[in-house]
Amino acid sequence: MFKLSDQIIDKEIRSIAEKIFAASRINPEEGAILYSSCDLSVLAYLADFVRRRINGNFVFFNRNFHIEPTNRCVYNCRFCSYKRPEGDPESWDHNHDQILETVRSFDGIDVTEVHITGGAHPLHDISYNGELIKKIKKHRPSLHVKAYSAIELDNMIRISGISIKNGLEYLKNCGLDSIPGGGAEIFDEILRKKICPEKTSSDMWLQIHETAHSCGIPSNATMLYGHLETYEHRIDHMTRLRELQDRTGGFNAFIPLKYRKANNPMEEIGEVSLMEDLRNYAVARIYLDNIPHIKAYWPMSGRENAGLSLLFGADDIDGTIEGTTRIYSMAGSPEMNPSMNTEEICRIIREAGFEPVERDSLYRKR
Repeated sequence: MFKLSDQIIDKEIRSIAEKIFAASRINPEEGAILYSSCDLSVLAYLADFVRRRINGNFVFFNRNFHIEPTNRCVYNCRFCSYKRPEGDPESWDHNHDQILETVRSFDGIDVTEVHITGGAHPLHDISYNGELIKKIKKHRPSLHVKAYSAIELDNMIRISGISIKNGLEYLKNCGLDSIPGGGAEIFDEILRKKICPEKTSSDMWLQIHETAHSCGIPSNATMLYGHLETYEHRIDHMTRLRELQDRTGGFNAFIPLKYRKANNPMEEIGEVSLMEDLRNYAVARIYLDNIPHIKAYWPMSGRENAGLSLLFGADDIDGTIEGTTRIYSMAGSPEMNPSMNTEEICRIIREAGFEPVERDSLYRKR
């Protein structure tokens, strides 16, 4: 049924394509070959085949907003454009009342999810953060709380002197519904020492997500790409995610996050091209055969480029955002005040040739 011309691909790529068409898992070496040697149009064809097998013609979105409690952080990552020291005019450290004021500003508005993430605060322990979730749930019980990256969780759990499992179970009892995928960066330990030497280790990131899954808390996963990494680093990163997903099935989505160069110490390396972004989406969709969704995070890429990524394997475009995140705008994203209404999201999806589907945070159709 699916045939590719001999003039388009060589024997090595053809062999990999046949595995993909047969829904067989490709190995790390084959993943690296797709990155380095496969024509972009062929990659698009293969990735689209996989995304249609998994998700049909659907592209998902939700109605959400973000809360970024603070940009104070105990870490000093070289790629970060977000952290500011206490007292800096661009720093913020919102207390519970200020955060709840943001939540209340959406009263009467049809949003289904609040995404809470920010810096790893030097003082806020797990009780502080758990109480915040309780207050949000008390005010709006139906709101799905996706909160705290593994980096933030590691920090608050260590401050509190408890185990990862006990910390996650406590937060779940407070009303935590899922956790975002941030802080994964790139898992290779040698490279990690160059770009984020102080940060939570890759093993700890994976352990926190595996423990969350065992506690019935689903999560997402990310990868920061387009800096000092090689294709082999990307494949290694995705292999570790794929192996964890084999064990737990707890990842809802994978989100490639592009390194943006503005306002950070690594800016001299520049940024990769849009073509490289699309290549990365395609290989991720093919390689991560057990993670159901690939998300094009439009505040990072820009809305029109997110629409283009749908042709390269992505099947989720995130949500309305409502102008509530600054992480990527501070790093130079074209979306300086990210907000889209559902009509524009649906337009972008339909123009790419797909059917828009509004979802909840667990990918159930609304």
